[in-house]
Amino acid sequence: MTSPIFALADEYITSYAQLDPMFAGAVGIKGDFGVATDFGPDAEAQRAKLYRDTLARLNALDSTGPADDLARLHMAERLQVFVDRHDAGEWRRALRVPYGLLQTLVGYIDLAPRETETDWRLNAARMRAIPEMLATWRQTMNAGIEAGETVAVRQAVEGAKQARRNAESRVFDKHLKAYGDGALANELREAAEAAYAAFAAAADYLERTYAPHAVAEDGVGEERYLLAARSTLGAVLDPHDAYAWAWDELHRIEDEMEAEAERILPGAGLSEVIAHLDATVAVDTAEEYLAWLQAKHRGALEALNGVHFDIAPELMNLDVQLVHGSSAGSAYYTGPSEDLSRPGRTWWPVADRERFRTWAELTTVFHEGVPGHHLQIGQSKVAGDGISRFAKVFGSVSGHAEGWALYAERLSDDLGWFTEPGTRLGMLKGSALRAARVVIDVGWHLGLPLPAAEAKRHGGQWDFDVALDVLTSRGRIAEHRAHPEIVRYAGWPAQAICYKLGERAWIGARDEAKAAGGAGFDLKAWHTAALNLGPIGLDNLASVLRGQ
Repeated sequence: MTSPIFALADEYITSYAQLDPMFAGAVGIKGDFGVATDFGPDAEAQRAKLYRDTLARLNALDSTGPADDLARLHMAERLQVFVDRHDAGEWRRALRVPYGLLQTLVGYIDLAPRETETDWRLNAARMRAIPEMLATWRQTMNAGIEAGETVAVRQAVEGAKQARRNAESRVFDKHLKAYGDGALANELREAAEAAYAAFAAAADYLERTYAPHAVAEDGVGEERYLLAARSTLGAVLDPHDAYAWAWDELHRIEDEMEAEAERILPGAGLSEVIAHLDATVAVDTAEEYLAWLQAKHRGALEALNGVHFDIAPELMNLDVQLVHGSSAGSAYYTGPSEDLSRPGRTWWPVADRERFRTWAELTTVFHEGVPGHHLQIGQSKVAGDGISRFAKVFGSVSGHAEGWALYAERLSDDLGWFTEPGTRLGMLKGSALRAARVVIDVGWHLGLPLPAAEAKRHGGQWDFDVALDVLTSRGRIAEHRAHPEIVRYAGWPAQAICYKLGERAWIGARDEAKAAGGAGFDLKAWHTAALNLGPIGLDNLASVLRGQ
């Protein structure tokens, strides 16, 4: 489609890629943008100017039809949030463990192509750029110190651990090994060593320079939290309503889990059933785990295609990767490159595990792969000219994406896919985790009291230990994931709520469509229409879907 609004969206992506070459490389935007992003204060101001100028130009353009209306709605909502976050000084708090810059730099290398000598030179160039990028990032962190706008000391301490782990586990050596002793071996080795030294220097900076200035409190308070929620949800949040609803939802899911456990081992308690499943429904090696993951991804694609979804041929290729030495506690997804030459990928941290509980992880296959993130994010890349380039490569909204992925888990249950022992309990356990995330994240950041009955069990006021107790005892998260999850909630306010609140929005929109369509409601057609819209903030989701 060609229109002034779509042309502006295209221009914005190119302009942003020039200001953030790492973003361009990570998402696969073609063009010569360089390899190093400047994360310093002046560069942050340039990006904010681009947001502001683009928003002003967008507001001055006339729409030519429904596609333009949708593109304008989404771009305006996202750009305004970007402007507001910059004006509030959030750019000075440039540390988010474990999913912030320190991991993104590793992912930037992991996502690089490696088929030709030119590709390998790109790998070397990206690794050589890491010291420069971390140096500019320190300038911004120092600006936060000067302004008295810092992250919590816990983030500084955990960030130092993450940076040092990147160096000491030599996260890029796997690529050097894959290359071997070719002509670029020395260049690659020197680039990797420079990156490791930069990570070690970043760790020293966080411990010695930044941490003494960091704030003690993990919670960010209501004002900052509501701004963060607008960013992650694309919605104005009523945090007190969300907090009360999530406690009720957690209780409902726990009742369902008890009933499911009774079906698995009659007379046994939930904890006993989980221990039984851990002992009996698992694989013992990383190789077996990878083979199991690949088979489940492929099986889901084949079962869905042409039956419940029309999957584009380009999306039938879904890569599965194990991640060794990662600080991330949970699996994640990266979408296809803009030109689809790089496939969508799911990434599965191994951590220190020697046993892999497949009964609990099947639901995550459906969440990260299909019908979850891969179908939603991948579909936006192949949806044709009905979606703006902004929406395709830049405009993701966590509440929309994570809400869909959690909806996809429930859809998989509706389709009867949790037939193997314990796997439906695994889905319910995952849903309980997402409900626990909402009460932890809202309650902790806003300093809300726990309900009286919950206070007797966990404590009356949120802190790290209470959050960890709720997550492990009520969310029943795997031990290797618990600590990094709580660190994540502290460093990325309002992201943990996206799953459950997003699922609520998706289910509400679907149920509204079912009620309106009556006997003629076609779920497959509704899914197709919904995914072809691309990303939308949750405040606009139901109304946009209503117009389809």
